[in-house]
Amino acid sequence: MDILSDPKRPHRRALLPIAPIPRPKGCDTIGLVLQGGGALGAYQAGVYQALHEAGLEPDWVAGVSIGAVNSAIIAGNKPEHRLERLEQFWMDITARDPYTAWFEGDNARKLRNGLSAMNGILFGQPGFFKPVPNSGFLAQRGARFATAMYDTSPLHRTLEKLVDFKLINEGSTRLAVGAVNVETANFMYFDNTEREIEPEHIMASGALPPGLPMIRIGRHHYWDGGLVSNTPLQHLLDNIGSKNLLAFQVDLFSAQGDIPRDMPEVLSRQKDIQYSSRTRTTTDHFLQTHRLKQALRDALEKIPAAELSDEQRDMKAELMQLPEINIMQLIYKQKAYEGDAKDYEFSRISMKEHWRTGYYDTRNTLAHKDWLKFQGTPGIRAFDLHHTGE
Repeated sequence: MDILSDPKRPHRRALLPIAPIPRPKGCDTIGLVLQGGGALGAYQAGVYQALHEAGLEPDWVAGVSIGAVNSAIIAGNKPEHRLERLEQFWMDITARDPYTAWFEGDNARKLRNGLSAMNGILFGQPGFFKPVPNSGFLAQRGARFATAMYDTSPLHRTLEKLVDFKLINEGSTRLAVGAVNVETANFMYFDNTEREIEPEHIMASGALPPGLPMIRIGRHHYWDGGLVSNTPLQHLLDNIGSKNLLAFQVDLFSAQGDIPRDMPEVLSRQKDIQYSSRTRTTTDHFLQTHRLKQALRDALEKIPAAELSDEQRDMKAELMQLPEINIMQLIYKQKAYEGDAKDYEFSRISMKEHWRTGYYDTRNTLAHKDWLKFQGTPGIRAFDLHHTGE
């Protein structure tokens, strides 16, 4: 794909596609978990390309915000068309980029990215969102555009063009996207095993206020799920049952970061902490819960069956079916010249960089084939290429 070409490092594109990797023995489900993060979502497309080349197509895709859009494109197309549709989406929404050439160096790139972000603020992004006639801050209370600064009707048309919702609702690939109810603040998942998915469900997951408008579904209104939880990992872990899971968890905000040295870095680090904390909390919580279940199972094993109540016998039987879960954590690492606008800076050059980074991070992760193997015993193992330093 042309997106992988890098004018600064042309030799990289000469790499051969990843050799197919057989589904690990004992793996029942492959899950792809996509966090929200706006323009950084191109990193997720690069991750998917590497998985596609390796033949590791997901059985279950779950996303929030931009992760929901990428998830819908993946689940809403047959495997042979997914990369083409992802590329079309990301090329279309970054088409309005007036700065096709620029000086080298971090300071010059910071300026370029800042101008690109401002361009998006003023004029929107094609196929995604456009400014409303009157800003939400200027419109009369109760007016059509009084609660948002942009109109996302272009995204609705884009989804209808690039996503086969009939295919999604046939359920060959499970899809779940998260959103929050504006009136109750309750977080919920729209899952194609429980309801029919339409463009509005995907748009609701990415309706981040005050920029983007809330989306009405039935009699309820919804905002971006990232306001409550920016990772859908918990949905997979809560619903996997006794199936062994290989999960690729793609985060766009890193929990680890440097101490800020100026105000843009403060704002950028604030976003990282705000949106990455739920990912870490979810993973840690599930690991702790899983260990407690294992301890309870071992304790019940030591009690004679005749001394157990019916409820305890049922619990013991359930605990004997604990799954084995391998989590491959792929976390975008911010570039030195990226500031707090990194999630709404939609330049073509940044998009391609994000895509390439996701592709190569995943390629390097898949090189550790022992990480993908299942040991045959219940438990959770998590791997992070950056954390291991390899």
